[in-house]
Amino acid sequence: MKPTKYMPKIETLDGAGFWKNAYAHQRGKLLKKVNVPEDQIIEMVNKKYMDLPAALRYEIETSGINKKDLQ
Repeated sequence: MKPTKYMPKIETLDGAGFWKNAYAHQRGKLLKKVNVPEDQIIEMVNKKYMDLPAALRYEIETSGINKKDLQ
């Protein structure tokens, strides 16, 4: 489908791909950028991406953050 002026383009991050290849500190940096509380970040960095809550995965993928911001 061709984008029109009525459909804003949403930049997405390949959350699953990033999560799979990222170190814990990079995952933590991503979670901080989407405003996850510090005590929850510690628990989540070692989980699999699909084990994160769906709302959080959506927030990560549509946040506009790119990989370069997380390196």
